[in-house]
Order: sequence, then C-alpha cells, then structure tokens
Amino acid sequence: MSSMIGNTVRASIFGGSHTEAIGVVLDGLPHGEEIDLTALEQQMARRAPGRDISSTPRKESDTPRILCGLLDGVTTGAPLCLLIENTNTRSKDYSDLKIHPRPGHADYTAYVRYGGHNDIRGGGHFSGRLTACLTAAGAIARQILEKRGIHIGAHALQIGPVQDRRFDPVHVQDEDLMRLSTGYFSLLDPEKEAPMRAVIEEARQALDSVGGVVECAVTGLPAGLGSPMFGGVENELGRALFGIPAVKGVEFGDGFGVAALHGSENNDAFCYDEDGKVKTLTNHAGGILGGITTGMPVVFRCAFKPTPSIAREQQTVDLCKKTDAPLSIHGRHDPCIVPRAIPVVENTAALVLLDMMAGQSML
Repeated sequence: MSSMIGNTVRASIFGGSHTEAIGVVLDGLPHGEEIDLTALEQQMARRAPGRDISSTPRKESDTPRILCGLLDGVTTGAPLCLLIENTNTRSKDYSDLKIHPRPGHADYTAYVRYGGHNDIRGGGHFSGRLTACLTAAGAIARQILEKRGIHIGAHALQIGPVQDRRFDPVHVQDEDLMRLSTGYFSLLDPEKEAPMRAVIEEARQALDSVGGVVECAVTGLPAGLGSPMFGGVENELGRALFGIPAVKGVEFGDGFGVAALHGSENNDAFCYDEDGKVKTLTNHAGGILGGITTGMPVVFRCAFKPTPSIAREQQTVDLCKKTDAPLSIHGRHDPCIVPRAIPVVENTAALVLLDMMAGQSML
C-alpha cells in the first residue's frame, strides 16, 4: 500500500477503521518548533465523528497521543508519532461485506487488489477514518507555517444545490481564514448553514446521502515555491488531496471555468503594489503559474461524492455464489461528509506545503 507522502517532511499513515488504533509518523520535521497541543486537539475536534447530527453517530474522542518526537512541547528533530485510539467499533456490522461489496465503495476493488485479504471492517485502510491521521499531521504542519505568516482556511462552498459565496481570489482575508479554520461547518456566509443542513437532513431521512464542494485558500506563501512539470504545487497538492477518500475532483483558480474564457480574460495582469512587490490584478490562476507560486493567494476546490454507505437497499453481487444480490448496509455513516472534510482539506494542504517549503529551504 502507498500510505506515505512527502519528500523532506514525510508522513506515514497506519491502521484501519476498526483496528486498535490508527496513527501517523512524521519524519523530517524541523527541530525546535513549539507545538500547541490545545490547538492540535481543536483541529481534531473539528473532524471528529459523532458531534453533530450531520455526521455519523459513531463517537470517538480522537485525542491524539504523541509517543515520541516532542519534548516539553518542542519538536526534537526525531520522528514524531501520533497515535489515535479506536474506542467505538462495531465490526459485526461489516461481516457481510466480504462477499457483498458496497456500491460506490472500495470493497470490490480492494478485494481484487489484495486477493480478499483486505480488512473489510469499517472499510479498513480505505476508510475515511484515516483522515484523522491526515488532520493530526497537518495540524502540526499548520502551526509551523503560521509562525511564518502562512494561513490556511476552507469552507463548504456547496452542499447539494446550496452554495456559499466564493473567496475573493485577490483579496483573501487572513481574518476570514482564521475564523474558518477554527470552527465546525465553516462558511463565508453563515446564512447558508440552515439551508445546507436542511439538504443533509432531507438526505438522512430518505436513507440517502449528499455530496458537495470544499473551497480552500492559502495566504502568505512566497513567490517561487514549486517546480515545473511534475513537481508543481498543483501536482503535490492534487496528489495528497486525492488521497482523501471521496474526493473526485480538484481544481485550482478558475479550474474548469477557464475553458470558457479568452486569453485576454484569463490572463492575470501583473503590477507592483504599494510595497514594491509584484502582484496580479486578478487571480484566475489561483496563485500558481507553471507549477510555481506567484505570491498571490492559492485557491483551490475539492469535489466530494455522496457517502457511498447508505441505508437504502442497493444491488450488488455475491462474490462466492457469483450471482447478483441485494444489499442492505448496516453501521453508522455520515449523510454528508463535507462539514467534517473541511479541516481535512486544510490540514492536508498544510502538510504538503510544509514539505515543499522545507525541501526548498524556504522555512
């Protein structure tokens, strides 16, 4: 399995949804960095299950235990290991899925790839439960970046048909990012929360689920981060973001919208600001050109599919009898993962950007 990411700051994720614990080892962190454990736990709480009707009723504290790599609250330079215990599992809910794979889930592909030896309980290593590890690792990285003036925040841009307003890609405010990055169900327009929750509740009552879009912005990144071709900021972020279960699309700047523009509309004109720094008047590129940051805010979006585990009866196959079969899924699942995915997107971005900055000696 490819459960490692990073070149200079490397993260290795282990465990499964119903194993004794899950966790992540961070190698290559800069030494001497003070880590606020309260801020770490705040990020974990934003993603933790069972704290809101819009999420799964499975309750986990998700308080990470740091086994090594931190001494008196300061990074030592040695690998840092975070352990998160699984305390509320019901593995019997998944016993039937070994032969009846869930539509829309990785049960069947994992069965084929690993010859039926994959851990099916709660989705095993394919479960969204593993995003707790990404969040924990990224929450460490985020604190290091924030000390360098780099801020990251995201919001639910869309749930079902209901949309929040987009970031102003030229004038992303650090105050907005700080507010978004500490709350649950983060929105630029708080009035959108009620209609979004109504869409989620309608899906839940119908034994169904609903998808959405998370939009993320990063400010304070210096110009010059990244490399052309395969080492670009888009490449590195995209690779990690697609590691978040249920992400089916990632776009930067205007994304697919640029296909409808002319060059004269899409090009971001350069100018000098009042401090003598090169900026752009617009930001259709999302702060990245040729894989390299321009110094403008980096803006991107992730599309999340509806949770595949729904309570409605669906059609699947019986892998033993080799016949078609009906499937009724048991267990506890989110009617919409978007609210809990917001901190995952933010902290995954933080992990990638710290690795890239460390690799270019920009810390």
